[in-house]
Amino acid sequence: MNPFTFPKWLDRIRPALGLTLAAAPLYLLFVAYYGGSPRTTDVGYQPEQPLAYSHALHAGDLGIDCRYCHNTVETTARAALPSTQTCMNCHTKIKAESPKLALVRESVETGMPLAWVRVHDLPDYAYFNHSAHVRRGVSCVSCHGRVDKMEVVSQVNTLSMGWCLDCHRQPDKYLREPDMVTVMDYVPQEDQLIVGKRIREKYNLNPSTDCSTCHR
Repeated sequence: MNPFTFPKWLDRIRPALGLTLAAAPLYLLFVAYYGGSPRTTDVGYQPEQPLAYSHALHAGDLGIDCRYCHNTVETTARAALPSTQTCMNCHTKIKAESPKLALVRESVETGMPLAWVRVHDLPDYAYFNHSAHVRRGVSCVSCHGRVDKMEVVSQVNTLSMGWCLDCHRQPDKYLREPDMVTVMDYVPQEDQLIVGKRIREKYNLNPSTDCSTCHR
């Protein structure tokens, strides 16, 4: 037998081998795309916070309006993180000596704010104005999910460019009356598309899909 002759079994696997070599680059591209997509890297992000704070208790069971703590959401681009004094407005009287509030009391005494970790953190090249959305009927739930049911807040949507554009192109799917934006368990009394269209026409809403809207 010629030592330089390939074995016959190699002929039998040659088609499969060729297919594998052809498919390998596509597979690697898929892995890179899916592995680096916001749905993989961002959805489910749940950082550890300096203090255990239950949105399920405060926003859910107690029904505290989102705007009580995030009090700039209707007037500025950013939804402010609450100051320690906002916490103490209640907790000077309620569970004032609780060990769970030790860091809050320390913050009041030292004047140093709590180092909350932002969960929904857009990249610097993307501009988003909270007030422009909230005051036009885009609910907190649309972006942040049912926070009133979360013991620990996590990211539930990708916040990707495609995700934002879907809302701008089809706003009727998401709009409600502005005074209902913080109602977590809101259910429209008629078809959402009918409600959304009526609100869009009422307030003359025409969301832009131009690049400069978000990339300034």
